[in-house]
Amino acid sequence: MKRNSKKGRDNTAFLYVRLSRDDNLEGESYSISNQKKLLTKAAKDAGYTNIVIFADDGVSGVTMNRPGYQAMIAELEKDHAAAVFVKDMSRLGRNYIEVGRLTEEFLPQHEIRLVAISDGIDTNEGENELAPIRNLFNEWYARDISKKKRISNKVRGNSGEPLGPPPYGYIKDPDDPKHWIIEPEAAAVVRKIYDLFLAGRGTEQICGELEQAGIPTPTAYWREKGIGRGRGSLPKKGPSNWNCASLNRILTNQEYTGDLINFKTYSKSYKLKARLPNDPDNWAVFKNAHEAIIDRATWERAQAKRKGIRKRKALDGEVSLFSGLVTCADCGSNMHLHFNQRNHEIRFFNCSNYKGNRGGTCESTHYIRVDFLEQVVLEEIRRLTKYATAYEDQFAEAVMQFSIRNAEADRETQQKNLWALEARDRELDRLFERIYEDNISGKLTNERFARMSERYDAEQKELAEKIKAARKALEKSSGKTLTKDMFLSTVRKYTRVRKLTQTMVNELIDHIEVYQAEKVDGVWEQRLTIHYNVVGPVTIPEDLPLPVPEISVNTRQGVWVNYAASQKK
Repeated sequence: MKRNSKKGRDNTAFLYVRLSRDDNLEGESYSISNQKKLLTKAAKDAGYTNIVIFADDGVSGVTMNRPGYQAMIAELEKDHAAAVFVKDMSRLGRNYIEVGRLTEEFLPQHEIRLVAISDGIDTNEGENELAPIRNLFNEWYARDISKKKRISNKVRGNSGEPLGPPPYGYIKDPDDPKHWIIEPEAAAVVRKIYDLFLAGRGTEQICGELEQAGIPTPTAYWREKGIGRGRGSLPKKGPSNWNCASLNRILTNQEYTGDLINFKTYSKSYKLKARLPNDPDNWAVFKNAHEAIIDRATWERAQAKRKGIRKRKALDGEVSLFSGLVTCADCGSNMHLHFNQRNHEIRFFNCSNYKGNRGGTCESTHYIRVDFLEQVVLEEIRRLTKYATAYEDQFAEAVMQFSIRNAEADRETQQKNLWALEARDRELDRLFERIYEDNISGKLTNERFARMSERYDAEQKELAEKIKAARKALEKSSGKTLTKDMFLSTVRKYTRVRKLTQTMVNELIDHIEVYQAEKVDGVWEQRLTIHYNVVGPVTIPEDLPLPVPEISVNTRQGVWVNYAASQKK
């Protein structure tokens, strides 16, 4: 190949030094400064007068995408050096295939000498048959370190120690780095985001309000405070230019309730640094590990709102308080919001599955006016709150009908079974930790360690499936009890309500079933069933002085429709 004729190439040597956290285990000889000293002396002794140093500090050798290494390769491609000096072959990398390609193809093609001092390799002295084997051992070392780290992280993570940095709104406790404490300024922003979301704002609207208020994004905030987080680039539009992705991460982060969650991400291989989302069933969740920024009831309401049916707009873009909450009582389809073509003041819902529409199968439109629906829901909420305050015991009993009181015995059995499974899982973690320490100290050989860890790992995988099934059933029932109490407290908040709000509707109502209007004894009636969050439809005893609201609407000229409650027992 054509060689660079630039004067000085033959006198130039590149020194490559690298250190990662894994190499710290090898002692001071692997420090960046000592590598530089060792290689500089060796290069000068070999007659090179022009020495250029490339370094990667704190970067794993498993990846070849290292800034210093890539910069050196770019210069070598330009024929700017005649030799490369490294302390040993592992400094070039711990990737058998890539390092082999470098030493057996790239360097020979560019007529570049390679010297690995500690390994006794100098390509000027001929081919070294042991070099490929050393590269293989270097990769095995990386694989072994990765495996031990995974076991160590598993032990730490399952013991309740945070494996990642605290989210926006928290900082590490100066007195205990394994514990998070609230950072007041950022926490206030988190609370504001939840308040705006539950008040009916969309994520884009919230981003706009935060930007208008000049509130910096999490990345900008961390940089402003000198916190070593947020390495991504700041938005070009300014430090207050929020985006929906950041907002959604905040709105779905369970750790704001005080929970600590480990193993939310994982990597497929020690060679792949990309983190992938882990199945929630594989998370390790520790309840109330730190102080909550968002109370659990508020967080649950936000998740329910996010998971709800997509909001539908009328043709003019309007969104109703009940968009996404109104369903057909006969076919279960979502009902869409429209406005009257002749009188745009009249808004109404009808069944999206009505057979009059293309492809529909429902027999009736289930037409209902929005103003009629608003009156009914407001009066029914007033009726519900009166029931809750004037007849508290009866109300609590009615709500309990939808709780898990009849499943307490089964729940106790499930809890005991789960405790036993979790106890064995914790015992396996302790065994993992013990054999890991024995392996590090030399009491347990690598071969024995590999066999034992493989056996324990297989048992834990089987346990994980059993724990997953037991935990799902238990958490479902426990969650109902918890949310039922939240529902009771929420109802009491609206004892003197005078006007419907988006927050009120989101907090109280799961969905509303609408029946087709029918003529009963010569009078048109439309039945509705309001399903409240968690507890479903609440039946108010007829003998109580809390009558069904008398509400009528003139749907067409001369045709009046009356409200008729349809409570499912």
